[in-house]
Amino acid sequence: MKELSYRDLTQRLYNLEYLATLPAREERSGAFSSYDRRSRYDDETGQYQDWAANSDGSGYLYKEGESIVVFEKDGPGVIWRVWSALPESGHIRIFIDYQREPVVNIPFRDFFEQFNKDIPPMNFPELVPTLSRGRNRFIPIPFNQHCKVVFDSGWGRYYHFTYTTFPTETILPQFDGVFDREACIALAEADRHLSQRGWQFEKKQDSITEDFNLNLSPGEAMQVCEIKEPRAIYRLKVVPHLENTIEQNALREIIFSIKWDNERKPSVWTPLGDFFATAPGINYFRSLPVGMTDGGFYSNWYMPFNQAQIEFKNEGKTAYTLDFQIHHAPLHQNPDQLLRFHAKWHRDTLLELSQKNGRDIDWPFLIVEGEGRFCGMHLHVWNCWKEPDQPAESWWYGAWGKKNIDWWWGEGDEKFFVDGEKFPSTFGTGSEDYIGYAWSAEPPFPTFDSAFACQPHVAFDGNGHTSVNRFHICDNVPFTTSFEGVLEKYKGNRWGGENYCLYDTISYWYQKAGQEDPYNYVPLGERVGYYSIP
Repeated sequence: MKELSYRDLTQRLYNLEYLATLPAREERSGAFSSYDRRSRYDDETGQYQDWAANSDGSGYLYKEGESIVVFEKDGPGVIWRVWSALPESGHIRIFIDYQREPVVNIPFRDFFEQFNKDIPPMNFPELVPTLSRGRNRFIPIPFNQHCKVVFDSGWGRYYHFTYTTFPTETILPQFDGVFDREACIALAEADRHLSQRGWQFEKKQDSITEDFNLNLSPGEAMQVCEIKEPRAIYRLKVVPHLENTIEQNALREIIFSIKWDNERKPSVWTPLGDFFATAPGINYFRSLPVGMTDGGFYSNWYMPFNQAQIEFKNEGKTAYTLDFQIHHAPLHQNPDQLLRFHAKWHRDTLLELSQKNGRDIDWPFLIVEGEGRFCGMHLHVWNCWKEPDQPAESWWYGAWGKKNIDWWWGEGDEKFFVDGEKFPSTFGTGSEDYIGYAWSAEPPFPTFDSAFACQPHVAFDGNGHTSVNRFHICDNVPFTTSFEGVLEKYKGNRWGGENYCLYDTISYWYQKAGQEDPYNYVPLGERVGYYSIP
């Protein structure tokens, strides 16, 4: 039996070490959303029907009178994240452990604004961020036996509920809708911790800091660091010196890779800039696990190992200089019982494994077999089109149904198939909704950052590069045999005759020691050189 306090749950919001632990028996994560229920899997034919259906604000589980049930799950479990594009005055009612009366019964808009009936708005800016019109709430709601969420008429548009369930013997706090003093303090501590992301980090006891100045000649591969005993990397920092160079090319030409435990091929292989979750070039932002600031690029991913070999390679024609700093600390448990960190970059890899049986719209960002946890991804979109001849009726390219060009790339839902599922346990409502923002097919086009989701770069008019990321820390997705994560991609690599929409991505996940992933080296020509229409 394992009992978790509310403080234990709030610490999952920022405890990156937990991600390296083996998934517990019965530990599962998923999401309930308003996706279009016309999308379904036919057991008899093995085909996916209406897989590109896009009325994604319409879905629910079932009706209760004039209300709809949008979430229902047996416990013990936790709702980690609630998102909506447009919460309005219709009530949200949350029923915990089969109680007849809801512990929450307030307008859905107030669910993102009100805390313990204090003066709104809610005073946890890191836990309840609004990201380009998308409302996000990362305040854990635990339940032991059962949880049901009901929306009354007039609740708004679009929703996601992300959750984890635990082994049946787990005991979670009894949530009655009111946060007591201990819970309030724990939430305040979590909010403060997340607010300092990228600027401060806690130096671990008996840790070692190593500093390197790297001069990488064209074509040179350099093993920078080899650690031959069990330890864990918990902080990396890179300061690139890119004077008189094209930074977006440089950060794709320099490869960063790590091998754990003398493995055959690296578990980390990625262009340098993409490892820090933005492209192209240098774009300042701060998330919890990675970011770029004026002090350099940082990574807080926790990476345990028996042995580690870190390498940089310059595949360009220009010499580059980097300052590299690494912090690593002793382990306090058997490293063979901890997962290994993986990060791989690719474009259009393994399409044939997803795009079949009616799933032509699914673009796979991660397909792996083994045991581990999916922890997030960075998506770089190069969506570029020729200016339309006909002026729009309103600013930029028009709004809603009155655009002079249908340029928007982000309608595609995220889908996570865990342990061989035929139908995904996570089925979203749009790529921008997955990240945490909303309505971003329309101007203006802001950059933003938060602990778990960021848009570090976007072209001012949407025509060009977009860089977004979403990190699953508390709501990581454990898997025991396999994980397949896809985004629907509505636009082809070439669309509208002379326009382009290309995706590339880096996924972050943990996997059992000794297990390989299917991703390999990507040639330089496939990483750079596509930034203008021929």
